[in-house]
Amino acid sequence: MDIQALATNVTGFLAPFLPYLLKAGEKAAEEVGKKLGADAWEKAKSLWGRLRSKPNVAQVAETVAVLPDNQSLRAALQEEVARALEQDKSLAQEVAQLMGVTITSVSASGDRSVAIGGNVSGSTIITGNGNKVGR
Repeated sequence: MDIQALATNVTGFLAPFLPYLLKAGEKAAEEVGKKLGADAWEKAKSLWGRLRSKPNVAQVAETVAVLPDNQSLRAALQEEVARALEQDKSLAQEVAQLMGVTITSVSASGDRSVAIGGNVSGSTIITGNGNKVGR
């Protein structure tokens, strides 16, 4: 999974919890959060605990909490989460682990290089050697 996809998943998961996460510690917020599912609530609190220290994430999240159905605001939150994950690779790994996904990053450089991020057994990889252009 790439960072952008991870940010999309995190934002979609957290958005319904944000009004309660921002009031975490208040008895009513805890109770409502638990009604959304105890396991999901704990996961949301754990994710938010890691992301809320990022200033832009917290700022946009406050707005999303007030207007949770606003897709433009959710997209802005997704971008801020992606930016935070890109800038902090250890945070990205922690968040990916909480979400139950693996981040795969591969790169290739040089002539006819090939980068593979998964299993391609049984595949044919063409690097360009001997290929005719304009067929």
